[in-house]
Amino acid sequence: MSRYLGHCHCGDTGFEYRTELDPGDWSVRACQCSYCLPRGAVYTSDPAGSLRFTHRDPARLVRYRFALQTADFLFCGRCGGYLGAVTEDGDGARAVINVKALDPAPAGMAAAQPVSFDGETGASRDSRHTARWTPVADDA
Repeated sequence: MSRYLGHCHCGDTGFEYRTELDPGDWSVRACQCSYCLPRGAVYTSDPAGSLRFTHRDPARLVRYRFALQTADFLFCGRCGGYLGAVTEDGDGARAVINVKALDPAPAGMAAAQPVSFDGETGASRDSRHTARWTPVADDA
């Protein structure tokens, strides 16, 4: 598995993303919702990969939940850097990463495709998260 590191601007929070997929094969999504679009958030995930969030001080990892309340959006409480989103179900936590937090951004990464999840129910959104998001190796 290849290892990719990402972090917020100040470096207090971050993640380690592992995947066997080549960056050119990543599913890269630009969410068009009223939250993600203005922030330019771009996501990827690999259900066969793994993700571990890191932080110097656990209190600096801030969560924000909105709309259908199915996921927590994770930020650095110091600089405001956005890392991605995490959700939990009976099988544990799963997440997507904000590829703009990767450092360095991998060469050859697939172009982001606009996606809209408007009209999803909470249940269908939970099901999509379970099927497509990356397992989190430890609690975020």
